[in-house]
Amino acid sequence: MASKRFNPAAVLDLSRSGKILVMSDFHMGGGRGDDLEYNGYLVHGALDQYYFPDNWNLILNGDIEELQRFSLSSIRSRWPELYRLFDKFAGQNRLYKTLGNHDESLLFEKDYPYPLYNAVRIETPEIPLFVYHGHQSSPVYTDFNKIIGSGIRYFLKPFGIKNISTARSPHRRFFVEKQAYAFSLRNRCISVIGHTHRALFESLGRFDYIKYEIERLCRDYPAAGDSGRERIRQEVGALRLDLSKLRRRERRDVLRQSLYGDDELPVPCLFNSGCAIGRQGFNAIELNGDSISLVYWFIEGAGKKFVKRGWYPVERFGNTNFRRVVLNQDRLDYINARIQLLG
Repeated sequence: MASKRFNPAAVLDLSRSGKILVMSDFHMGGGRGDDLEYNGYLVHGALDQYYFPDNWNLILNGDIEELQRFSLSSIRSRWPELYRLFDKFAGQNRLYKTLGNHDESLLFEKDYPYPLYNAVRIETPEIPLFVYHGHQSSPVYTDFNKIIGSGIRYFLKPFGIKNISTARSPHRRFFVEKQAYAFSLRNRCISVIGHTHRALFESLGRFDYIKYEIERLCRDYPAAGDSGRERIRQEVGALRLDLSKLRRRERRDVLRQSLYGDDELPVPCLFNSGCAIGRQGFNAIELNGDSISLVYWFIEGAGKKFVKRGWYPVERFGNTNFRRVVLNQDRLDYINARIQLLG
């Protein structure tokens, strides 16, 4: 897979490069069944009106183009404004693009304009971060990706069937995340992946995070006043309802499993930026100074219910209908301390 544009890894120094945004899994298409159809307007608006003017570096962490179902020319024709925006980031040396299992054939595109990487290493004063798509941990994708791609393009696409991928299989998601978690533990580093389409912060998915959040609210309850107790009571009830919905959606044996084995405390070494193809918005990972954040973008009136309950401050942007919420945030030095002490 020789290519003048391909390099095994890029290196970014956070102290010199400033702010870094990690997004993955756009699955940009060029026709019927385009996965980015629902969020394309929002993704473009957030990048164009928030991240580019504020001098963020952009890491597109794999599966940006859906090349297992569409040709690159059809994708470029469908999304010219997004490519012009990528050009703006690239023109200021602020674009980094890693390969995923759905867009690895970019290596063979002669006129593709952007450098391609297997991973991006981010240096910080506290701890190194590795940004890679995540499919590398699965031998199915590394050994048989061409066969899988042919099946998707020539069998599933004509019938309008969407991707059958790791994101749709709880067991495969767990396997990929566990492998990335183990790599991070061995190397005392942070991994930021995509691929599974499931946002993770400090090795916790939504299911585990809700359980920790309920515990935190229960601890806060005794010291809260009457109005505070009523609000906590309502939020705990809503979170318990969220848990029951997640249990119905996932297989029970997968939910019982843990990325961190039998340890009582998770080691916060694995993060996932989620994906850009949900119908209610998209997640991303932000690195800004000494902190890392999991953020959620949505269109006013279309966000997820747990965001609308009022526990998260919602950032608004002038007369636009774009909304941004910081779901989780922590300092890198604190994360590093937990990795060193618990890993």
